[in-house]
Order: sequence, then C-alpha cells, then structure tokens
Amino acid sequence: MSPLPFSACAAPADRRQWLRGLAAATLASTSLRAAPTPEITLRFSHVVAEETPKGLAANRFRLLIEQRSGGRIQVLIYPDAQLYGDHDEMQALQLGAVDLLAPSLSKFGRIGFPEFELFDLPFLFEEVADVRRITQGRLGQRLLARLSHQGLVGLGYFDNGFKQMSANRPLLAPADFVGLRMRVQASRVIAAQMRALGAHPVTLPFSETRRALASGVVDGTENPVSNFWTQRMHEVQTDLSLTEHGYLGYAVVTNQRFWMSLAESDRALIGQALREALAFGNLIADTQNDKALAALHAAGTTRIHTLTDGQRARLARAVEPVHQALANRIGLQWMDDLRQALKQRLSG
Repeated sequence: MSPLPFSACAAPADRRQWLRGLAAATLASTSLRAAPTPEITLRFSHVVAEETPKGLAANRFRLLIEQRSGGRIQVLIYPDAQLYGDHDEMQALQLGAVDLLAPSLSKFGRIGFPEFELFDLPFLFEEVADVRRITQGRLGQRLLARLSHQGLVGLGYFDNGFKQMSANRPLLAPADFVGLRMRVQASRVIAAQMRALGAHPVTLPFSETRRALASGVVDGTENPVSNFWTQRMHEVQTDLSLTEHGYLGYAVVTNQRFWMSLAESDRALIGQALREALAFGNLIADTQNDKALAALHAAGTTRIHTLTDGQRARLARAVEPVHQALANRIGLQWMDDLRQALKQRLSG
C-alpha cells in the first residue's frame, strides 16, 4: 500500500507549516528559473574609485545594461585598478583580457595616437563647453575613428572636469614649482608643462600616486578635486591650488574583435546604454568635484588656495611654449582643426 501524502496524515498545524514550506520552495524555484543565465559578460576595468564621475558612470552603465537585457548581458566592473593599471590596461584590452576601458585621453599618445594629447595642452580650454565642442563634433569623431588602426573601437567621451595642482606648499606662481618632483601621466605634453614651470615630471601609474606622495618619491601632482579626495591625497598633501590649468577626460573603448562578435542588436543596446551613462557622468562631474571640494574644506587637512586672474595668467604665460613645442608631435593639421573649432565659439 502506498504511503499517504504528508498533508493527509499530519496534524493540521504541521500540515499548514509543510504547505507554507512547499509554497516558498516553489516560489524560489520559479524565481531561479526566471533569472536568465548571462549570455554575454562585459568586463569593465578602470583605475579610479567608484565615487568619482567615472566610477558612477560605469555603475550607471551596468544597471542600464542589465535592466534592458533582462540579465542576459552582465557587466562586471573592476574599479581602482583591481585588474589592470595605467601601464597594462591597454595591452589587456588589445589581447582580449578585458572588454571595456575608460582610459584618460592622455593614454592614447603612448600607443601611437599623439593627436589625443591635444586635450592635455595647458590653459587651452576655458570651460567644459569648449571641450564638448571638440568631443561632440566632427573632430572628436575623427579621433575615435583612428583607434581602429590599433584594433580598438572608440564608443564615446566623458569628462572629469579641470585639474588642480597640489604639493606641500602653495603653487601660485611659476617660481613655486621650481625643483619639485611632480607626478604626471605618460603624456609628453604634461611632462613638458611641468618642465616649463621648473618642475621635474615623474611618470607614475595613478594607483601608485598616493603612496609615492606619502613616501616622498614625488612632491606633488595634478588632479580634479574628485580624484584628489577619493584617493585620500589630502592626507599626504598640505596644499591644493585651484589652478584649473588643464582638462581631464576619458574615452570608453572596446576591443574591435569582441565588438564585431556581438549581434548588431546587442551593439545597439550597449551603445545606447553607454551614451546615457556618459551623459549622466558628464552631468555629475561638476557636482562631484564640488562635493569633494566641500569635503576637503570640512576635513581641514589641506589648505585650499584660489588663484587670482593675474596668477593664472602668469602660469599660462609660463607654459605657452609647450603649445608650439608639441605642435609637430600632436600634428599641425589637428592643431589647426582644433583652433578652428574653438574660434567658432568666439565668433558664435
């Protein structure tokens, strides 16, 4: 004789408990079946903290992708150089070890695209709108298209605002820089800028900068305020001078082989989500820098110096030779096209 079902032979209270357990197990099983296994995984590596504009834009991209694909496309984000740093992330992308990067525009110079270093020229842009005139116009698209020569696809640009100078003394005039060892990205333009000010440029990965400042390997550096704050550089730098001398922006890039392996519909989905995430990142860049500056004021560990117009003008005059000296490296035609694009603002 076959045994009776549990519900038929158990006491009422036990039977109710058994039914509740069965219902919960059924619901869990249904939920597990409803959650699709990711068909595509995008590995997105970057070198800054999640609380920066870049980090927040990357997280926004992940949410948009996973929502709109119903979980079919998964985005794994590795911030703070957890996977790759400044020196090896481009090679990792070209080898297919990672799928998406958001490197600073300076980094493209060392892999054969010195024209991207035009964004590094000091005191070139007065406001972010000037930069957008380039990145959102034909010149910016031509720059991204050139990346195909190295097996890369440029998917878009976004901002982190303007850079400030820091050290263990105020940096308000060219004489203040003399003899300082200043950490820089691997950009000949930025290195030339520091030499023009009388400093010694030292190329270091971003992830190593705070440790180098703390140990005295370098004396100072340049960063947007959001990077300065999230990397806790205020704990090892006594002075931050609001020079706004240069722009820091990024380009999101992927591996050409990987990109073309995706279905056209998936490329469209990813491209649209990325455009929205980059627009979000651009929108919050100024806000994040303002929040970081307020946090620095509240922390009270770093003296903050606002330059006068005269002080900025003297710094700008000191680095003017950099524009001419690096014109041939960047490309005379690129420089001319840039000037024409900026003139449109002045005449518009």
